[in-house]
Amino acid sequence: MKYHPIDRNLFIKNRAKFTAQMKPKSVAVFNSNDIYPISADSTMPFAQHRDIFYLSGIDQEESILLLFPDAPYEHQREMLFLRETNEHIAVWEGEKLTKERAFEVSGIKTVYWLTEFEKVLFELMTHSETIYINTNEHYRATVETETREARFVKWWKEKYPAHNVAKSNPILQRLRSVKENVELELIQKACDITEKGFRRVLNFVQPEVTEYEIEAEFAHEFLRNRSKGFAYTPIIASGNNANVLHYIENNQVCKAGDLILLDVAAEYANYSSDMTRTIPVSGRFTERQKAVYNAVLRVKNEATQMLTPGTLWKQYHIEVGKVMTSELLGLGLIDKADVQNENPDWPAYKKYFMHGTSHHMGLDTHDYGILTEPMQANMVFTVEPGIYIPAEGFGIRLEDNVVIQEKGSPFNLMRNIPIEVEEIENLMNA
Repeated sequence: MKYHPIDRNLFIKNRAKFTAQMKPKSVAVFNSNDIYPISADSTMPFAQHRDIFYLSGIDQEESILLLFPDAPYEHQREMLFLRETNEHIAVWEGEKLTKERAFEVSGIKTVYWLTEFEKVLFELMTHSETIYINTNEHYRATVETETREARFVKWWKEKYPAHNVAKSNPILQRLRSVKENVELELIQKACDITEKGFRRVLNFVQPEVTEYEIEAEFAHEFLRNRSKGFAYTPIIASGNNANVLHYIENNQVCKAGDLILLDVAAEYANYSSDMTRTIPVSGRFTERQKAVYNAVLRVKNEATQMLTPGTLWKQYHIEVGKVMTSELLGLGLIDKADVQNENPDWPAYKKYFMHGTSHHMGLDTHDYGILTEPMQANMVFTVEPGIYIPAEGFGIRLEDNVVIQEKGSPFNLMRNIPIEVEEIENLMNA
């Protein structure tokens, strides 16, 4: 892995929090992701399933974590199953985890080779009544392929139909949404790498540069700072492209006088950052662009202050909508009649700001978190308002990542990334 080793005490603590919420006499199983094929012998780069990583730190394909806190013997309470390595694999694929190294990474003493999984599981199932399966219940999930977890669930149901079934996901949704300090440090590292990329781009952008060249500058800086690369597919949207919310073609020439919306960020050690900045191709904002930009910035700053313990996600978005409505009135984009006659299900401001303001962030860019439950300290949220004006040929979005505090304002993990108009213009014209 490119990233520095993570203190295994994080994973030990995470497992303890999870097993404390398991039912008596229950087993929980977590599988690594598959390596997904493209065609012929080509594959996608391996990306670890975030749940097994969260609970073990194991970042390798074909791995299984088994937890059985009420097992009759101590060595059966936490187990890892790994693909057995050999000289042939080492030559063709590189070094894989040994049992000793897996213990160093995870803190799990009992490590078997994968070939022993079915035999060991059979023994444990004779002592258990319930099995926790790990289904994907994220509110944005759309899964069209059969995952390794799904195949395991299908196999297990056939093999052990008399056992009760419980779900890991509700437990993990709550646990993963509240970060440990080590996790916050890893997200901060991802944000710091993103900052390096952004500052590099500020010195690079000029008229006639292409969007993909800007993407390449980010990629270069991310990789040279121990990131695997982008935390998500980058959006490099110049001119009217910014009004397509998920524009990812990144293939146009950036024209003088236009703005570029940059929704691009680095990962580090599987933890995400999520940044958006909007910059002028020519290094200076026009007065109109500056007015809209500062309106978005004021909304972002006011919205940030609302992220406190006890806040409800749905009500928060209603309050942000009120702030955005005021700014759009000031910009002349809507008038009082638009507000008075608005549809409560699609308020007037939605014409220019049609997406949400915040989402959980962590191991996933859109991280785990139950949106109907109050916000808590040490949750990490994005704050990302935008104003999109196709008729004027530009859109502006600004986004930071913040940590909710027990008291006071959230802590901005992107506090060092330039965002004020004057600072951006000064850096681009230095």
